[in-house]
This record gives sequence, C-alpha cells and structure tokens, in this order.
Amino acid sequence: MKNLIVYSSKSGNTKKLAEAVSNFLPGENFLKSVRENPDPTGYDFVVVGFWLQAGKADPESQEYLEKLPLSNVFLFATHGAAKGSAHAQNAMQGAQQLVGASQSFGSFNCQGEVKAEFLAKVQKKDPPPPWIIDAPEAVGHPDATDIADLQKELERAVTLLRSKI
Repeated sequence: MKNLIVYSSKSGNTKKLAEAVSNFLPGENFLKSVRENPDPTGYDFVVVGFWLQAGKADPESQEYLEKLPLSNVFLFATHGAAKGSAHAQNAMQGAQQLVGASQSFGSFNCQGEVKAEFLAKVQKKDPPPPWIIDAPEAVGHPDATDIADLQKELERAVTLLRSKI
C-alpha cells in the first residue's frame, strides 16, 4: 500500500499526529506538509490532518481538500475544543464535504494544546470563541492515548480499504 500523509500544523500538534500516522500505516508512507501541495495521484490512501481555525479546517488545508481529486481519504484534526464537541464535529463535517466524491474511510479528532500566547489573545475577543472553555483540558494533548485512539481508527480504515482494493 502506498500512502500519502499530508498535514498542516501551526503549533506542532497536528504534525505530531501526522508522524504517528506515518509510523503506523503499513506500506510505503510519504509524509508531506500541505504547503508542499503534494500530488495525491498514484497513492492508495491519502490521510490529511489539519488544525481548526474559526470552526473550520485551516485555510491551507481547506484549499488542499477542495482540490483533492477522487481518492481514498482519511481525515484527522487537532483543536482546542473538547473532542466530542459540536464545534469539533461541525468542523470535521465541513472538511468531509470539501473532499466531495472521494471515498471516506473515516476521521479522527482530538484536542491539541493551545499555546499560551494565542490563548491570551483569543480570551480578549468579544464574544470569545466557543472552544475557549475547553482549552484548559487540551494541555498536554495530543498524548499517547490520543495516538493510540488514532491508530485504532486507522486500523479500521485500513481493514476497510483493503477489502475494497
């Protein structure tokens, strides 16, 4: 299996998960930043990771997802919001809509620690963003448990993908 892992990371949280994906997936893995705009042609599986900005995938990731040709896709995200929050779920749904006709093989999201400087800045906004209340719980994430949970989702995705190719 030939896999492309594409990520966008502002604070290092999403990159940490992307590296875990690259180390976990069976086959030949190619880890690329979204800024490299890697061509997904010729890959069996395309995994795209992003961080949330204003309740959506960050702008660079949105642009990449919109242009993604028909592919077997798995999405993952990091954010300051609680894992199961409406904020996180809505952002993932929006990202899944961007990939259009591509075959989705799952998704994963988890909290990622928000840098103190950024947190101080957004706390001054009126009104503050909805995820701000969850940000203290994000300290230390993604952690080993988050990575193990991501690997479980990827294992399911790979099993499903193998049954289809």
